[in-house]
Amino acid sequence: MSFQKVGDIASKVDANADDEDLGVQQIESLCMNCGKNGMTRLLLTSIPYFREIIVMSFHCDHCGFQNSEVQSAGEIQVKGTKFVLRVEEEKDLERQIIKADSGAVKIVELDLEIPAYRGQFTDVQGLLMTVVDDLSAGQEERKEASPEVHGKVQEIIDRLKAMSAGKELPFTVVLDDPAGNSWIEFVPGDAQHKWSKTEYFRTPEQNEKLGLAPTADEESESSAPVENSGIHVNSVGDTDNPEDEVATFPATCPSCLRRCDTHMKLTDIPHFKQVTIMSTNCEYCGYKSNEVKTGGAIPDKGRKITLHVTDPEDLSRSLLKSETCRLQVPEIDLDLTPGTLGGRFTTVEGILVEVRDELDNKVLKESSDAINETAKEKWDRFFKKVQDAIDGKIKFTIILDDPLAASYIQNIYAPDPDPEMTVEDYERSYEQNDELGLNDMVV
Repeated sequence: MSFQKVGDIASKVDANADDEDLGVQQIESLCMNCGKNGMTRLLLTSIPYFREIIVMSFHCDHCGFQNSEVQSAGEIQVKGTKFVLRVEEEKDLERQIIKADSGAVKIVELDLEIPAYRGQFTDVQGLLMTVVDDLSAGQEERKEASPEVHGKVQEIIDRLKAMSAGKELPFTVVLDDPAGNSWIEFVPGDAQHKWSKTEYFRTPEQNEKLGLAPTADEESESSAPVENSGIHVNSVGDTDNPEDEVATFPATCPSCLRRCDTHMKLTDIPHFKQVTIMSTNCEYCGYKSNEVKTGGAIPDKGRKITLHVTDPEDLSRSLLKSETCRLQVPEIDLDLTPGTLGGRFTTVEGILVEVRDELDNKVLKESSDAINETAKEKWDRFFKKVQDAIDGKIKFTIILDDPLAASYIQNIYAPDPDPEMTVEDYERSYEQNDELGLNDMVV
């Protein structure tokens, strides 16, 4: 059975279409409500801008019990994902959401957290009403057993209904999935505060819950002493120059938790500072990563670098974007939150290509006729502007805002000032220091 696009399936739906025509599989299965047999229907489909999923529904003709859920048909991702959506207007309630069975949802304003349970393919409004239905299920019993608890739960239900009707705005939805298989729809042009996606490495506890913890044999193998383990230094040039040495040291793969090697090399960026290039490759699960990290003391001020790209030659300027850097290109509505893409040492053109490829591979992995024309037009316009910037057809401004002043754009006029680039040092806000953990440091 192959995965069909939602749009292709919808085009087949008519009054005479049956389950077989739509690619639906039927399986007789046990009803957990009455103990008799009901019917489970499975539909394998692909969701635009996301990946393949399995939509399941169950119905029992004997007792009338029914249920539906969605499960990811793909593999567990290398990293977990956390989506944050700020719902500010009624049309935001129509944003599509895929909540895998490993994803937990939090409504920040209500301090309400819905733990991971069955998967859903819905929208923001549908998600809220599902929570309302779940909370309402035992209200009559609560009213008799504990009137005080009943009142508090009813207050939450009323607020959720107001939110779903667009009467209580704005509010914030957080979707956290350690498996990386959940998703909230992104609309091109969203402001930074409105939608964000963060990827993170799972903790050992999260890996264990997902069934990814190493077996006893693997754990024994991983923890066993390795002959000549430690840091190995390989020279690739002048043995007296530390920058010509590549250090290799044992590490633990963040994906499968087995032993792997991490390679590290120091390199000097002219008119900036020394940075460390690190790469990890796990031979067991295939995990790969490349990062660039800056060293030295934490500076007293943050730094904002603004480059006006007025000539195609500016695209070849070297660029270092640290993990704490926010990258903006206002002319093409591009705004990357800190942490996106990790640390990168590339060129102006290279960072735009990486953004384009990242969106193409992860956000726009599938296309479908099910996507409304407005969204299609927005994505088409966005990608056209990105490609025009890559090809040097338009002038644009690239802004690197780094509270740790660890990012850099090459000054081709160095040591003289660059007429197309401005560098501004600024005092970090309390919130920025708090995010960086600097407020907790005792000097």
